[in-house]
Amino acid sequence: MTSPGRTVITVIAVVLLVLGASPAFAQADAKLAAYKADAAKGVDEMAKLAQEMVDTVFSFGELGFQEVETSKYLTGLLEQYGFKVQRGVAGIPTAWVATWGSGKPVIAMGSDIDGIPQASQKPGVAFRDPIIEGAPGHGEGHNTGMPLNVVAALAVKRIMERDKLPGTLMLWPGVAEEQLASKAWYIRDGVFKDVDVTLFAHVSDNLRVSWGDASPGTGLVSVEYTFEGETAHSAGAPWRGRSALDAVELMNTGWNYRREHLRLSQRSHYVVTDGGDQPNVVPRRASVWYFFRETDQPHIQEMWDIGNKMAEGAALMTSTTWTSRVLGTAYPQHMNKVVAETMYENITRVGLPEWSSADQTLAKALQKELGNATVDGLATKLEELKGPVKPEDNIGGGSDDVGDISWNVPTVTLRYPSNIPGLPGHNWSSAIASATPIAHKGVVAGAKVQAMTVLDLLTRPELVTQAWDYFRNVQTKERKYIPFITKDTPPATHLNANILAQYREQMKKYYYDPAKYSTYLEQLGITYPTIRTSPQR
Repeated sequence: MTSPGRTVITVIAVVLLVLGASPAFAQADAKLAAYKADAAKGVDEMAKLAQEMVDTVFSFGELGFQEVETSKYLTGLLEQYGFKVQRGVAGIPTAWVATWGSGKPVIAMGSDIDGIPQASQKPGVAFRDPIIEGAPGHGEGHNTGMPLNVVAALAVKRIMERDKLPGTLMLWPGVAEEQLASKAWYIRDGVFKDVDVTLFAHVSDNLRVSWGDASPGTGLVSVEYTFEGETAHSAGAPWRGRSALDAVELMNTGWNYRREHLRLSQRSHYVVTDGGDQPNVVPRRASVWYFFRETDQPHIQEMWDIGNKMAEGAALMTSTTWTSRVLGTAYPQHMNKVVAETMYENITRVGLPEWSSADQTLAKALQKELGNATVDGLATKLEELKGPVKPEDNIGGGSDDVGDISWNVPTVTLRYPSNIPGLPGHNWSSAIASATPIAHKGVVAGAKVQAMTVLDLLTRPELVTQAWDYFRNVQTKERKYIPFITKDTPPATHLNANILAQYREQMKKYYYDPAKYSTYLEQLGITYPTIRTSPQR
């Protein structure tokens, strides 16, 4: 008896032959098309698993370096499906690598897993309504990316097992992406040394991919400056003290004056992480944490050098001393042309999800709540494939430490539609869609694209060769990767520990239980969508 899969391959091959393809090409192309149809079907069959993963990770709401429950859950699930897991990679307790298969090519699929401070928010509610006031939450939607990759990998794994396809699937999380504090360490410690292609996934409001230098976008170095002085009675003998806080404030003042004379593409910002103990004691110790962002490595280094001079000047003015430490870094991104073009073909094949009236109602209500000039709901049209921009046209913007990976192995980022357009970002509003049908549908669509692209790379070895040709002879021909960290720079695993220590016990009460509830919305008793019924006062 002929199997349905072989029948599909035969039909497609006949059509291609009629259109003029060679017999060998027609058969290979038909087989790949059938594989992609199988993968899409497999993803659809795992839509419930995708929803449970999305909602579960959302309910954990963990910040960078503290993704304990998230990593435990995802690695446990992957082990159940036969993946081999290595935990604690690159000296980061919540980092891990999961692999299945053997041989080449090695295809790495990654996405971020951390949340945002003070972003606790009830999903499906189109106005500010925290689950726990002041607690962290997924105010960017990082709860959706690894579920997408897991489902995509499982769909491909079925096909590889059935047809004995060679290759290795590698899954990995972006830990502490909001602090830009893990991926450069992965590169330094050889996590990607055997990888052929990296397919990254990041939440967005459309299905898209681009190649070349990212725009708008920057790289950065994240540096904490600490000043040391001497204590004294603030009223009784202030002249005997040397205020480290004064040094912090002078550094900040100097930097703010210098901004006018920096390039328009720069972004720089800081928070005071230690301002002293109490007002009646001259602060002996104080710290300030800077992000220096620019569009290329030389200008990032230049900003860092200026920051060091500011710290030196502030220390001289206050008779204090200063030290600094790198807490994070992100290289400016450059995405691979060959892989991006391949992925875009799959994006056009999959298309955007079909949004329900409830989905659109939630999106438009939130856009109105935020006072957006445009209230047009969720995207209904795919965007075009975007290529590189001229350096002078990059006006600056956000950063992602996937840039470090992109300068060491051919890489692209799949943007998938699991959030609402027109949001400010890093905000409670970005958590509203992240455990709703919007997020679930976007993950399913993205997983199909990801799975199909993996199948292209597994079955068409020329694509991997062409991707590396672009990487070596175009991307890195004149520009080389110069990391901002050294072999002795430790990962900043202390970050966010105090916040999770404060809120974790409260947050545990709201962890999603898929054994009892179909969705997290059901567990929280939320009617979807919940919108404001009277004007906001």
